[in-house]
Amino acid sequence: MTAPRHIILSRTDSIGDVMLTLPMAGVLRQRFPGVRITFLGRAYTAPVLACCAHVDQVITLEELQAQADPVQVLRALQADVLIHVFPRQEVAKWARQARIPMRIGTSHRWWHWTTCDRRVSFSRRRSDLHEAQLNIKLLRPLGVEEVFSTAELAPLTGFTPPRPDATVEPLLRTDRRRVVIHPFSKGSAVEWGLDHYTQLIQCLPADRYQVLVTGTAAEAERYRDGLPLHLPHVTDTGGRLSLTQLIAMIGASDALVAASTGPLHIAAACGRRAIGLYADVRPIHPGRWAPIGPDVHALTAADVPQNADAPARVRAIRADQVVAALDADGRAGANTKSA
Repeated sequence: MTAPRHIILSRTDSIGDVMLTLPMAGVLRQRFPGVRITFLGRAYTAPVLACCAHVDQVITLEELQAQADPVQVLRALQADVLIHVFPRQEVAKWARQARIPMRIGTSHRWWHWTTCDRRVSFSRRRSDLHEAQLNIKLLRPLGVEEVFSTAELAPLTGFTPPRPDATVEPLLRTDRRRVVIHPFSKGSAVEWGLDHYTQLIQCLPADRYQVLVTGTAAEAERYRDGLPLHLPHVTDTGGRLSLTQLIAMIGASDALVAASTGPLHIAAACGRRAIGLYADVRPIHPGRWAPIGPDVHALTAADVPQNADAPARVRAIRADQVVAALDADGRAGANTKSA
């Protein structure tokens, strides 16, 4: 086949999902040197995409929806290929009407049978592969048949955080190991609970650690009554940072602890120690959703009843297990269960 000159990746969902799509852009760069890559995402994920060296242009779903003729906007990009990494019916319709020559989507969405000329058949729900590996399956029509390991995909994110600015830099202590904790998930993941984060903060020696608590302004209102923010080694950054500034702070820190959220995936892509709190049950288990990076610890709890639900499994992860992951020497990469 003729090498494509311009590919659009369409993933209009959350930050974590976008982060796990970035290696796809890296694979395309390897396979088609010189290809132009445009990413169609949500407006709030644009700062994440701005950190990816493989993405040449970002257009947002909100921008297209605001246009009188979104089809003309897509047509003007003169793309050879559009890949529906996250299926969205209106985007599929626009791409067909824009007559983008190759439109790739999963065969499991009925509207792709009328809007896509290439359909790839696989099931995310029943697969044992990681989300980042599943994304690569959509490259089959472009001749990419390999199954990459997550270790092979991790260096392909092309992700570099910005440097801390005048808002972020004063928040960072240079005489302590900086650990970011992100207690909430906006409902995208099972949360550990403020009581567990309190135990973790209290377990971290104030003479060795700085704990940076993050969240939106609304989330900060929720956690300020439940966390020991008065302790001398705790810095509350909730509601004070833009997403770009949050990425910079994560990139300048040593570790991050969170459930399966966007900040966890950002930390992993920055090469920081990413400690994720997971339930070892389908479809939210770490084999599918763990962050990918050189220093990932995806924690699950052992010795929980077989019929325990996901919240009970996450809450069974102990604070001392997280401390052990923070203090571990070298690089991780495997899931870790409590004893």
